[in-house]
Order: sequence, then C-alpha cells, then structure tokens
Amino acid sequence: MRLLPSYIFSFLIALLILFSCTGDPGKKAVVTDEPPSLNPDYSGTVIPYNIAPMNFRIENEGSAFFARFQSANGKAIEVRSRNGNITIPARLWSRLLEENKGGELKIALFARGPEGWTKFRTITNTIAAEPIDPFITYRLLYPGYESWKEIFIKQRNLESFSERSIIENSLVEENCLNCHSYNNTGNTESFMVHMRGSLGGTYFYNDGNFLKVNLKPEELKNGAVYPRWHPSGKYVAFSSNKIVQQFHSALNKKVEVSDLESSLVLYDIEKNEIMELSLPEKEKYMDTYPEWSPDGNYLYFCRAPAVGEVFHYDSVRYDLCRVPFDQAARLTGPVELIYKASAIGKSVSFPRISPEGYNIVITLHDYGCFPIWHKEADLVSIDLRTMTATNMVLNSDFTDSYHSWSSNGRWLAFSSKRTDGLTARFFISHIDSNGNSSKPFIMPQKDPAFYDRFLKSFNLPEFSTFEVDVNPGKILKSARSKALQAKWAGD
Repeated sequence: MRLLPSYIFSFLIALLILFSCTGDPGKKAVVTDEPPSLNPDYSGTVIPYNIAPMNFRIENEGSAFFARFQSANGKAIEVRSRNGNITIPARLWSRLLEENKGGELKIALFARGPEGWTKFRTITNTIAAEPIDPFITYRLLYPGYESWKEIFIKQRNLESFSERSIIENSLVEENCLNCHSYNNTGNTESFMVHMRGSLGGTYFYNDGNFLKVNLKPEELKNGAVYPRWHPSGKYVAFSSNKIVQQFHSALNKKVEVSDLESSLVLYDIEKNEIMELSLPEKEKYMDTYPEWSPDGNYLYFCRAPAVGEVFHYDSVRYDLCRVPFDQAARLTGPVELIYKASAIGKSVSFPRISPEGYNIVITLHDYGCFPIWHKEADLVSIDLRTMTATNMVLNSDFTDSYHSWSSNGRWLAFSSKRTDGLTARFFISHIDSNGNSSKPFIMPQKDPAFYDRFLKSFNLPEFSTFEVDVNPGKILKSARSKALQAKWAGD
C-alpha cells in the first residue's frame, strides 16, 4: 500500500475540516420567505454582463453560509463561507453572465443555525443585454474642504477590480486636482484635468503625454472651470466663475459654494484660442455648467439672475437653458428656457444629456449651484421630446448628485451619500430605452466589507471607453514646465 505524501494528506484534512465547517445545505434546508440581509445590497436590480464580481456579505446570523448563483444557461456557481463573506470566482462569474445576457440571475442564499440550514427568499437580478463602459474615472479625497492633502484622480476597470492612479497630488506639490473630463468621440483618446496651486493650469492628455495650458489670458476676468468636451473634439466649453464659500455651523451642511459671477467660455483646441460666448443680455445673468447635445448643435447650461455685492445664498436658483451653436463660426443663438426650476422653488445643476439626445438628467436641489452638501439633492430626468420632468427611481433620502452616462446610454453612474450621509460613493443604475432607471447598485469591490472601513469619498464619476496610461515622470515634467498661454479671441 502506497502512502500519500504528508503535504497532500495535510491538504485533504484541511479541506475536510473546511467542508465540515461550512457544508452544503442539500435538500434539508427550511425554506422561509424572509429576504436575506446583504451588504452591499445587490438584490432586485439590473446588472451589466461585463461587471466585476458583485461580492457581498450575508449579515443574517449563522455559523456557516452557502450561496448558489444560477441562470438558464451554463453551470451554477456555488460559494461556501464561514463568516458570511461571499466572494465569487471571477472567471466563473464572467462566463455565467456572458452566457445569459438579457436573462435572469437567481441567487439562492442559505445560513446554518443551531437547528440546521435555512434557505432565504431567492434573489432575482436581471442581466442586461447592454455592456457597461469598461472604465470609470473619479476624484478620491477625504469628505471635507480644509486641505488639499491626499487627492487622487483614479481610474477603475469596472470589469475587474483593477485600479490605477492617473495623478496623485503628492507628486505635484499637493496642488488641488479637479474638473477631469473625457473626449469620448470614438476616434481619439483625450483627457483633461485641472490643477490649482503652485503648478496650476489645465492639463490635456493625448497619446501618453500631458500638455499644460493656461486658459486665463488677461482679458478673461475669472478662471475656467466645469469643462465639457464638444462632440467634434475641437472645442471644450467651460464656465468662468468667481466663487465664494459660506461656512455653516449646522452639522449636516458644512459649506455652501456660491457664484458671485459666472459666464460661458469656449476653448478652441486647434487654434489655442479662448473666447467668451456672446449670449443675449448675458450681463444680467450667471451662466454655468455647460453641456453639449450629442450632435454638438446645442449648448445646454444653468442660468440664474446676477447677484449684487450683498445677497442671500439660499435665494439663488438656477434654471436649465440652451442655445443653438454654429460649429463653424463658433457663434450662439437665442436663449431657450428648457426647465424653470425656480418656479417650484428649486435649482438646477450638472445637466448631462443622454448619448442619443432624448433625455437630460439634472441634479435638482433647493438653491444654489453646488449640491454636494444638500441632503435634498435628487436626480431628475427631463424628456427633451415632451419636456416632461420625472423624479428618478434611483434617488435616496440623502445627497444624490454628480452623474455620468455610459457611451451607449444604458447606464448612469452617480455620486450618492446614502450609505452614511457623509461620504460619497458611486452607484450605477440601468436606464432603459424609455429613460426609466432601475434600482441602483454600489460599485463592486473585491472585499465585501470595503465600504465599511474606507473613509474617502468618490466623486465626479466619468465613464470612459479607454484606459489612461500615464507615466508619473511625464506628469511631473509637464507640471514643472511653462504653460502654453491660450490666446484671447474676444466675444
């Protein structure tokens, strides 16, 4: 009789012990209609077929746990756990979702108590037929405003858990990083980010290199912020703002950011020219948050009456407007009011139009133009064919704000404070062909307990179809170089 090597024998014993501790509920489980308690809650939603494993923790009491993921096609996935953490094998998950596009994903969950196994109500999710963009870029920072320490521009691969830094402000003398934006025209891979401080400027990325540009000639009164890339890739629209902060003593609203002045400007990338857009009676208004229609023939923006030196911050309300845009002449036409939020005591920010141009999603809040500290902020969808506004299913009782469309118009990522009321997390919702949203899910992480211990906020999510591959040395070299001065083109 040939004996097994000791290391194989030890492995088999360990495997036996593990299996005996977790086991398999088989057919003896007591069935209950009680729903399982999951964290994060990945139940009753629509998911992309190319999303990373949606790992979670079963928070019901038990000494062992069991999960079975099953669809009409392919082999079921079974996961055993002693602590409730359900970590799904990536390859099996990817294969199961790929084979069941447009179908259902059934998740059966079990917990073992003193009297045996209990089977909870089965979870049913829909696997969308449409993929999600593979990458999302965001700013990662602590949920405050006191300093510029530890600010990152990160890019995450949504098909896996791979994450990389595009820029870390520790590499650029702790300058503030913000206002990143993509040129997703399909035939180029361009990206930009704004930096404030000693190395301040606007950095345009193309083919692995950054070009530092100073977008503020002497003729432009205020700096350029809130960029939106024109669909042609030739222009970037900005608002030029003079901003003031008001600090609150209330715990639920730390700071209010208000405009004293704001106007819309256009940067011509090829000509390196910046100009203020000549809107009718623009001196009477503050115009901010530009957004292009998919064909580039309209420019949407938020507009409020101009304020004086003394004003009440909670009385300023923005409406949604648009102007036609002549792409060859760089000229705008008459202003058209799209949504008069001020008539219902509300204010608009962050207009984002769907890729097919039928729906525009806005952040709606009580006043002002900076909703990140507004608990009442919600996302509202406006059908541009009927001009009807609808409060979206994806909203919560806490701040739901900055949002971004996927390139196919079927997914919306947005920033929400629903987990604890303080830190912003990314949630993703499926948007159907009629503009209806599904129950959102939080961006998956490898560790199911990640969000319980991670203190930083994710904000400004931007989908992209390409990966930004940056050499940190090139960033530093560009940051220390003299900025290319944009030329003033006048009105």
